[in-house]
Amino acid sequence: MKERYADIIVDISHEKVDRPFQYKIPLTLMDVIAPGVRVHVPFGRSNQDKVGYVVDVSEKTDYPAEKLKEITSVDEKGISAEGRQIQIAYWLKRQYGSTMITALKTVLPVKQKLKRPEKKKIVRCVSAEELPAVIRICRQKHQVAKVRVLEALFTEEELPYELVRQKLNVAPATLQTLEKQGYLRIERESYYRNPVRQMSREEDRPCLHEIQTHIIDEVTADYQAGNPGTYLVHGVTGSGKTEVYLGIIERMIAMGKQAIVLIPEIALTYQTLLRFYKRFGNRVSVINSTLSMGEKYDQIERAKAGEIDVIIGPRSALFTPFANLGVIVMDEEHEGSYKSESSPKYHARETAIQIASLYGASVVLGSATPSLEAYYRASLGQYKLYEMKSRPKGSVLPRVCTVDLREELKQGNRSVFSRKLRGLMEERLREKEQIILFLNRRGYAGFVSCRACGHVMKCPHCDVSLSEHRNGQLVCHYCGYEEPKKMKCPSCGSKYLMGFKAGTEQIEEAIHREFPEARVLRMDADTTRTKESYEKILSAFADEKADILVGTQMIVKGHDFPNVTLVGVLAADLSLNQNDYRAGERTFQLLTQAAGRAGRGDKPGEVVIQTYQPEHYSVVHAAKQDYEGFYEEEIAYRDFMQYPPVAHMLAVLIISQIQEQGQSLSERMTALVNKEMKDRRGLHVIGPAEASIGKLNDLYRHVFYVRHEEYQVLVEAKDRLEAFCREQEMKNQMVQFDFDPMTTY
Repeated sequence: MKERYADIIVDISHEKVDRPFQYKIPLTLMDVIAPGVRVHVPFGRSNQDKVGYVVDVSEKTDYPAEKLKEITSVDEKGISAEGRQIQIAYWLKRQYGSTMITALKTVLPVKQKLKRPEKKKIVRCVSAEELPAVIRICRQKHQVAKVRVLEALFTEEELPYELVRQKLNVAPATLQTLEKQGYLRIERESYYRNPVRQMSREEDRPCLHEIQTHIIDEVTADYQAGNPGTYLVHGVTGSGKTEVYLGIIERMIAMGKQAIVLIPEIALTYQTLLRFYKRFGNRVSVINSTLSMGEKYDQIERAKAGEIDVIIGPRSALFTPFANLGVIVMDEEHEGSYKSESSPKYHARETAIQIASLYGASVVLGSATPSLEAYYRASLGQYKLYEMKSRPKGSVLPRVCTVDLREELKQGNRSVFSRKLRGLMEERLREKEQIILFLNRRGYAGFVSCRACGHVMKCPHCDVSLSEHRNGQLVCHYCGYEEPKKMKCPSCGSKYLMGFKAGTEQIEEAIHREFPEARVLRMDADTTRTKESYEKILSAFADEKADILVGTQMIVKGHDFPNVTLVGVLAADLSLNQNDYRAGERTFQLLTQAAGRAGRGDKPGEVVIQTYQPEHYSVVHAAKQDYEGFYEEEIAYRDFMQYPPVAHMLAVLIISQIQEQGQSLSERMTALVNKEMKDRRGLHVIGPAEASIGKLNDLYRHVFYVRHEEYQVLVEAKDRLEAFCREQEMKNQMVQFDFDPMTTY
């Protein structure tokens, strides 16, 4: 038999060893070693036992065969990577920057095999006529435990094992003895852990309107014709996007295909799962961070075995190893949580399109407020755009009122509730209708504004808000501009120049003070720590066990409560004042999504947006639910500033134990890009500078940005920087890459 060799990526996340190492395959393992198999190998001078993944097998070697080490063994407990997973991992490494082993771990939803649980039962092996004689003999021998078991089996031919163990108080040894004597048999049946509880299958299928049917027909027709594409469904809140997803998936399943449904928040799992379960029953499952390792492992095994057709979950569900994937649905595609915060910092949208290309599958993106990236690409013809501009059944979008908090302050109202919102809350509580109060806390500590006139302290060079540092300096995290914090507003001279201090607990206390009879539920990071806390809070509110739901971003995304007729947005412009070029887009999306929670049933809805900047275009267009108007203004700003999606941006974050070393490395890396890529016209390097959080967990952080119209030029810059890092001694330093970052560093 010819010698064979395996290229193996060793499980060490370090740039120095981020390459395949060649090992000899021993004769005993010839039949089991293949790409993706997880193995044990001797590594380094000390031959330390390391785990690795086989990425290629060949009959040729680049080294003298006698000098190659042999694979020690196959890791029987480890999960092997499949061919497509290795392809996806390599693409992630190349596109987003990471080591290959880190990318492989990303695409493997679970890393270790786990034993499936068993159901056991006890089956009688003798006839009912023979049993009394056996019981008599056991009584004579004073074997009382055996008597209890046999008497129970006299009336029931089968008994659950745990019932016999616990209720009859019988030891396993006694049961094993009876089995050896031939009186009973212990049967074992393994089963999959299923995180989805049985629900009612009763489904009230709505009649699809013309545009819904048109989208379903076109997407499936393209797929059947061998031309699967990427589709953007832009539908106003409550327009029936989920019915479109259900219709497309139903047709895919009829063709023997499977579907992945991505949702941005675990909080959305319960309602989404309910809709899909009613349509597809136990062929639907979920995967997310609240599941135990055993539950996660079993859902992956069920997917591989073809026991489920639809998997629902956040971005990690994207890597479910289906054999016949037909469609990936990405609901609320604009959400920032679709971008990974750890290396590789991939975006689920681009990764979904890449995975779909490997399977020949379709991708359906949906949102009431599409990301500028998705809408921009649709405008270029890269995605097919569908518009759903009205709600079905003749229901209308809610009426929106904007309240200027500057005027409230002038009138002496220092409450968190404007007079308009308080009046509407009193009315809704009288009418036994429900209220959602949304506190837009995102970025609240990052900016300083005047509470009298609404003026925000901004960088004169970058048009982003300045961040207040503990040393009293206001700093721009894009260009490094600094100025001391002023004691009075430079616009109106007011002394009310400060950051916003409010949280959901304070809002809840204010509700209890002003509306003592109201039943309140709070949903935030503190109240959703346990596994089923999201479901408990949302189902309690859906069952109308509370009048008011107060919370942060998680309560305004995709939820459908027919009795909610009032939504109050408290301090709407907090997210507007982040030191981030995406601040306007995020604010528009949050306000529009929040407004969309009202009036989704038969009763009309009303929304109150409280803001210090009612004239800002994000607030104006959100109040009118005018996405196109907002897009035109925002894309003009992005085009002028050459920000994504018009151009692309690469953030390079340097983390170091010693501040001077981090500063030095960031300067050398910046100089390298400027020198080696000076022939790339349009390449622009910004920085380096200290990151917005300059020190975190005793590690110093520096950042610089590279900007260019072509994404692949930035990939080339990343490749050169990675090669540079491999040549350096970087014991106390780490470099991370982030393409088109969702937030600034």
